[in-house]
Amino acid sequence: MKRQYLKYGAVVVAGAILLLWLFCLPRNLFEGVPYSTVVTDKNGELLGARVADDGQWRFPPCDTLPEKFVKALIEFEDHRFYSHCGVSATAIGRAIVQNIRNGRVVSGGSTLSMQVIRLSRQKPRTVWQKIVEMFMATRLEARYSKEEILRIYASHAPFGGNVVGIDAALWRYLGNDGAELSWAEAATLAVLQNAPSLIHLDKNRDALLAKRNRLLTRLYEKGEISNDDYELSIEEPLIGEPYPMPQYAPHLVEHYHKTAHGKLTTTAIDLSLQQRVEELATRWSKELRGQNIRDIAVVISEVESGDIIAYCGNSDMSFEREGKWVDIARSPRSSGSILKPLLYAAALQEGVILPNSLLPDVPTDFGGFVPKNFDGTYAGAIAADEALALSLNIPNVHLLKEYGVARFAETLQQAGFSSLTRPADEYGLSLVLGGAEVRLVDVVSCYSSMARCYTDSLACVGFPLNDKVALHYTFNAMREVNRPDQMDWRRASSVQNVAWKTGTSYGSRDAWAVGVTPKYVVGIWVGNADGSGVPELTGARTAGPILFDMFNLLPHSEWFTEPDASDGVLLRVCSHSGHIAGRHCTETKEVLLPEKSIDSPRCPYCKEVSVSLDGLRLVGDRSEPTRPQCFFVLPPLMEHYYRQQHQEYQPLPKKSSANNDAEQSFHFVYPADGSIVSIPKQMDGTKGSIVCQAVHNSSAELFWHLDGSYIGTTSDVHKMQIKPSLGYHTITVVDDLGAQKTISIIVK
Repeated sequence: MKRQYLKYGAVVVAGAILLLWLFCLPRNLFEGVPYSTVVTDKNGELLGARVADDGQWRFPPCDTLPEKFVKALIEFEDHRFYSHCGVSATAIGRAIVQNIRNGRVVSGGSTLSMQVIRLSRQKPRTVWQKIVEMFMATRLEARYSKEEILRIYASHAPFGGNVVGIDAALWRYLGNDGAELSWAEAATLAVLQNAPSLIHLDKNRDALLAKRNRLLTRLYEKGEISNDDYELSIEEPLIGEPYPMPQYAPHLVEHYHKTAHGKLTTTAIDLSLQQRVEELATRWSKELRGQNIRDIAVVISEVESGDIIAYCGNSDMSFEREGKWVDIARSPRSSGSILKPLLYAAALQEGVILPNSLLPDVPTDFGGFVPKNFDGTYAGAIAADEALALSLNIPNVHLLKEYGVARFAETLQQAGFSSLTRPADEYGLSLVLGGAEVRLVDVVSCYSSMARCYTDSLACVGFPLNDKVALHYTFNAMREVNRPDQMDWRRASSVQNVAWKTGTSYGSRDAWAVGVTPKYVVGIWVGNADGSGVPELTGARTAGPILFDMFNLLPHSEWFTEPDASDGVLLRVCSHSGHIAGRHCTETKEVLLPEKSIDSPRCPYCKEVSVSLDGLRLVGDRSEPTRPQCFFVLPPLMEHYYRQQHQEYQPLPKKSSANNDAEQSFHFVYPADGSIVSIPKQMDGTKGSIVCQAVHNSSAELFWHLDGSYIGTTSDVHKMQIKPSLGYHTITVVDDLGAQKTISIIVK
């Protein structure tokens, strides 16, 4: 019975030991160990890194090890590594003998597997802990392959100072990834991790050199190193001072340090291109510094993948200044006009306009919001694509009003503009002129998606601007923007086609430029990180030249292929107005348009009127013989400015009888009906005046009345100076045929 109990007891003990062995290893040996944030380019080249939370350069565990380092490490630390199961009886026995002979511990007999356990547990070095390490090492060997154990060890072994792991050691001590590791370097790193606190690069260098050479000799004697390599390795100097970690795309590295803390991130960055982009941005920074412009951001995206291949969050990091660590590429900034092409594309896609639809370009008060064109001029009416190419503010505000602010804000949010978080009515009609803040990375991503949708419709599921025909007209209009050097790029075969757009924010605080080809999108921001404005700062003159310099770093792209009939619908369009042709449009052409253009409004400007038989007069008297004639007729205010630039425009003949259709006869330029007018004082302190202006569609005389009292007559140029008192007033204008119009204003 006693023997049976002993047998059962042995079984229980053995089972307990087996269970203990099975579960003695934690799922993650190095749970809680902080790692450095490491960011590489697409080929694994190091862009930069950030030290781990404990102050150590400890890269996340590596996937591969340099072959020479592996051979040197095994020869130095555990030359029976591939033949034991985690514990080497020979090594333990040899260590016991050496320790007895020396009267102290000179060897631990630890295998690499045992050292992995010791590094993961960080327990005091005692006999008991050595036994525990041996027990756990056998379990380690059962769980992992030999190659995996080597990688785990090499990733967590100390290499002196605050350097832990082979990958960090390679960059700190060699300044590279070890791809071209020499035998001397491999041997140095192998012996360095054995006792990094006693022998390292700036202490006991002679002892380190001797250890290295002894290891090289052993490798040579075992046939791992050829005679020539051995002689060269012995003569090779020791590694010198530690290298600083690479500092490419530092703002991108910092971004991943915040969002992928302690992890290895492989980006799509092309290091070769990144270096050239940073050098070029630095040259431009030095040139612009004299104008008090200190910061430049550059983002380049590959269209096919949508990946960012070059990222400069801020330029010239060697120049000490406040704000150099501000990542401008991810900072929300006033958009200026950089969103205008997106509005044009959206309006085309939804059939709100056609490519050449005429948009008003006249002085306009949008309920207190009075936009101005950059050059202060007015075209009267201008084709939508030309308004985009010239970046005119007033036509684009009219277009936004027609398309809808809320609708456009939603389109932008769907297109990836994450910084648009306010309600649409807070942006208002200024949304298309810089009333919203956007991020350069979102701008580049959006334009890259547009180009990708053009070339591959299946690649843009969920992206809102996806109509190929609408994108075709958008990119063509952007291609017509005048380049910074004013050259005729069409005649230069070496200059590639680029669809591009600039933007300048209010107060000249932000200068933007974005360029698109079928292969690449380049985005530029120029200004000051602190938001201070500079009078000379504009998108066209400041950011534009940088944009084309960046494109010169990239391979040239052919222009987008033309869409075919299956991509849209063929419709007849009025040659004068750009709208769907109506029955009174005499000059038309067939145009390929987005599918929703079918629902676009018909031409509102071509009309049939009754004229005298000689065609010189409009006839309203039904008793007089007439004939019908079609005219392209703009409203009076639009016509006033349009005629100044279009000599071919033929106004309606003069009316032959009184006609009270004032809306069709003339228009107030200033002030607007219902507006609140403030009259400033003059230099001498006396009350000033306001100048009212009206336009008429013929050479009529206008008779002006203030609050019903006649105040004067104008002809040709219809401007009248008045000095109304504070309060409510009416201004009435009557032409010589009796047509009249009245507006009301409040003077304060």
